[in-house]
Amino acid sequence: MKNLKINAAVLSGLLLLSGCNANNTTKGGLIGAGGGAAIGALAGRLIGGNGKGTAIGAVAGTAIGTTAGILIGKKMDKAKAAAEAVKNAQVESVTDANGLSAVKVTFDSGILFATNKSDLNAAAKTSLSDFAKVLKTYSDADVAIYGHTDNTGSDAINNPLSEKRAQSVENYLRSCGVATNQIAIVEGKGSTEPIADNSTAAGRTQNRRVEVYLYASKAMIDAANAGTLQ
Repeated sequence: MKNLKINAAVLSGLLLLSGCNANNTTKGGLIGAGGGAAIGALAGRLIGGNGKGTAIGAVAGTAIGTTAGILIGKKMDKAKAAAEAVKNAQVESVTDANGLSAVKVTFDSGILFATNKSDLNAAAKTSLSDFAKVLKTYSDADVAIYGHTDNTGSDAINNPLSEKRAQSVENYLRSCGVATNQIAIVEGKGSTEPIADNSTAAGRTQNRRVEVYLYASKAMIDAANAGTLQ
């Protein structure tokens, strides 16, 4: 009963955080105090408000303590600030499957691609080249890349197109020196996860996008638990 009461209190705090502007450091400390990975999957649905936190997250192996959560939150705050300097990138804080702070960077396909194409244009390459520098600076963060389309056309068209777009971003980031083993997930989502109304042209534009997530790798989690994460 004691553990249930503690977790209930922590989850209440998480609900409050999901509706305010708490930074990653604050979130990391609260999650760590609640037992870390033990409640991570639920926390991933609460913080960030997009329901996609459970899609990413290294296998932690052990519970993540308060101090470790704070250290990872501080690291992710720095990574977010660096990503915000990249032109044409929309950056926000989210939470991974361990309940740890993560960073989501969204690139519109209007910037990255021509309609129904997966080839990167010159402006996209400039933005991704700058973004690659961020990933190399935070090389102890794992990376997940997801491609998305609007609902125009069939799944037979949209699914492979979204995957090709994700792969185009992956390939270019690697050509800029991002380590192969840093990119853990590359996946096309087709039109299954819209963020705007597909019945309008503006909404369809928003839905044609590539999302890149930076989240704590197992090595980062281990360093945080050991108190050595810088």
